[in-house]
Amino acid sequence: MIKSEKSVFQAERETLKVTFLVFSGSSIMCVASAVDPLRAANRISGETLFDFKLVSVTGEAPVTTCGLPVAVSGRFDANETTDVLVVVAGFGTQNYATSALLSGLRRAARAARACGGVEAGTWLVARAGLLEGRSATTHWEDMEDFSSAFPGVDVRPDRYVIDGPVFTSGGASPTFDLMLHLIRTRLGMAVALDVASVFIYDQARAATDAQPLVSLGRLDGYDPRLAHAIRLMEAHVDQPLTIDAVARRAGVTARTLESIFRKSIGETPGAYYLRLRLGAARRLVVDTRIAMADIAGRTGFSSAAAFSRAFSRAFGEAPVRLRRG
Repeated sequence: MIKSEKSVFQAERETLKVTFLVFSGSSIMCVASAVDPLRAANRISGETLFDFKLVSVTGEAPVTTCGLPVAVSGRFDANETTDVLVVVAGFGTQNYATSALLSGLRRAARAARACGGVEAGTWLVARAGLLEGRSATTHWEDMEDFSSAFPGVDVRPDRYVIDGPVFTSGGASPTFDLMLHLIRTRLGMAVALDVASVFIYDQARAATDAQPLVSLGRLDGYDPRLAHAIRLMEAHVDQPLTIDAVARRAGVTARTLESIFRKSIGETPGAYYLRLRLGAARRLVVDTRIAMADIAGRTGFSSAAAFSRAFSRAFGEAPVRLRRG
């Protein structure tokens, strides 16, 4: 059990020691969203209120998905004292979940005040047994598989989840929100707003806001009918609605919806909806070993053959060939 006499998410000016364990395959945006708000808070406060460092399992620089390495100060030492341990990971986490690493995570977490996982880091925290009986989240692409792998975890589609001394976040933007929440609870709203202003960041969300498949950014305030229609589509990927049904629920006619999509996105609602479903399918083909028939069902195709034809037209090769390649 993690030591949790006093939550790190509460008013406190004592320096918080934070260790980020970063793995190759992480998104550089996740790393930056975790680290840079704390750096900015120190600068704004004029004090080192967050004493953070980055480490890796081997002590060598982990390489992010864009090919940029992340400089680390050394090797992860499970016996080194820290207040907060944050595991940042992305693709390939299954390759890192050795018994030695998981044992080290458990040992470090027991001595820490809090422990958390960012994006796929949640998988490693869960494999170490630190989420059993707790609520958690992970990236929306992995949510269904994560729930199956860890039935003892209450998996939520929230942007980030804090359950006692354990926290998890679903991706880069939610991690930024989580760090702003940490800064706000410890140092006050004024410092948190100043940090957000440093990054011109005004899209902060509540922890319990659902993770979208499509990040609309400022479109949320640009055309609510477009945003509403896209949200309906992403909520019905496995059982697609007709465009008439989407339009009706969005409060417009099908003709008006088509005009909105053509003006805002440059394609019809039907073409966009199909592209959305095929994009979700492609991620499942490339990133999982799920059977093609199951992928077809998850993304709203009547059969594996129909799915394969649509996929081939969109991406120039059959899903089976893409997976082999």
